[in-house]
Amino acid sequence: MPVSLSTIAIDDPADPRVEPFRNVRDRDLVGRDGFIAEGTVVLDQLLVSRRFRPTSLLILRNRLAGLAERLARFPNDVPIHVADQAVFDGIAGFAVHRGVLAHGAERGARPSVDETVAAAGGRPIVIAVGLSNHDNLGAIFRNAAAFGAGAVLCDATSCHPLYRKALRVSVGTALTVPWCRAGTGESLVAACRAAGYRVLALSPAGETPLAGLATAGRTALCLGAEGEGLSPELMRAVETVRIEMAPGLDSLNVATSAAIVLHRLFAGDGTAA
Repeated sequence: MPVSLSTIAIDDPADPRVEPFRNVRDRDLVGRDGFIAEGTVVLDQLLVSRRFRPTSLLILRNRLAGLAERLARFPNDVPIHVADQAVFDGIAGFAVHRGVLAHGAERGARPSVDETVAAAGGRPIVIAVGLSNHDNLGAIFRNAAAFGAGAVLCDATSCHPLYRKALRVSVGTALTVPWCRAGTGESLVAACRAAGYRVLALSPAGETPLAGLATAGRTALCLGAEGEGLSPELMRAVETVRIEMAPGLDSLNVATSAAIVLHRLFAGDGTAA
């Protein structure tokens, strides 16, 4: 039986009803009182998110029928705007090939660092320090979700997890994995330690090979930006681990490194049966 949807036809890119979606490539988070979610996989995470809620949708007309069942799951007070390709692209400011945009907002107060650590429930925590690359941060969220991490803590210098590109690369997991963005690397490490976490950081000269790492107990993994890495002071304050690899190369992409360590923690606690 076909799904019946109540939609709003948009024929003019200047229509004020779609203002949250205007020029998304240029504005992203700025001036929207929320964020832009792009694509169906991100839309699915927004639907199940406890922290964030959808406020408005913009759908390409020729995608409407295929998305009808998914769209029917949204609350009745979330308007579904529908536009043809030329109008859609005129609103967004570029060609949006996925044809699916959602505007979302936070449901309540932003959680503190301590609240985010508590939300992890003892599962591994990722600490991101100075990560300015949106692709890497998004991939780290995706890896965190895949390998059962309980939270991601970003320092104030890291890029925002809800930036459109970071959110898209995370496949929407930044909407479902607990996280906060505040403080410094040192303060985030201190918060994890206060909650009983051991804190690891990766280094080619790390004192412990990953294969020999004991995985029992609460563990946090501290990650720095590629190239610059973590400060010497922070590295001296934590336990260092090395990923053994073939000669001739001493480092990996930060998101790849995170995936390897998180998988080790995930498999080591018996969860990956």
